[in-house]
Amino acid sequence: FELHELAVEDAIKAHQRPKLDTYGESLFLVLKTARYLEAEETVEFGEIQLFIGEGFIITVRHGETALHDVRLRMEQRPDLLRCGPGAALYAIVDRIVDDYAPVAAGLDRDIREIEGEVFSHSRSNQAERIYKLKREVLELHDAVAPLVTPVDRLARGHHELIHEDVRAYFRDVHDHLLRVVGEVEGFRDLLTSVLEANLTQVSVRQNEDVRRIS
Repeated sequence: FELHELAVEDAIKAHQRPKLDTYGESLFLVLKTARYLEAEETVEFGEIQLFIGEGFIITVRHGETALHDVRLRMEQRPDLLRCGPGAALYAIVDRIVDDYAPVAAGLDRDIREIEGEVFSHSRSNQAERIYKLKREVLELHDAVAPLVTPVDRLARGHHELIHEDVRAYFRDVHDHLLRVVGEVEGFRDLLTSVLEANLTQVSVRQNEDVRRIS
């Protein structure tokens, strides 16, 4: 497929930030996959690198990512498939971005639970749990936010490989991605506020205990 050696090196090593690079007449796109593990309150990340050229698309996957159903769904859309490999690229990107939604929903549930604990009469210190969730939120932000610009470029027709009929679909993906980024940024701010409230309550309880002891 005459792939550029630098892109191939990135695909093999993985651990790349989401990005879109142009090598001659082909594109190289890096995506981060995400899956929320409710019991552990952690986000499990994977990575997909995609090579797109005239008449082909190659995916290199690191981590658990099921794309077989994406292929089956696209086979039911001959109107899109006629638009070339850009249509297959859209289907994969759309699937990855859709998978961010349940991750955001899982984080939202746990953050609301912590918020309820902090503002209840419970004497438990939630600081460790808050810090842990904040780290997961920051990692999710690093996975989704850098993808905004590449998807916007695909939607605006900066690349001839993306048929004009497919660009509208990328614009829809871009809108979904912006909503996810907005949610994640909201989680980050909320956790900061909850942490401050938790530390304040712990300090107040410690002062009350000292007065009782005195």
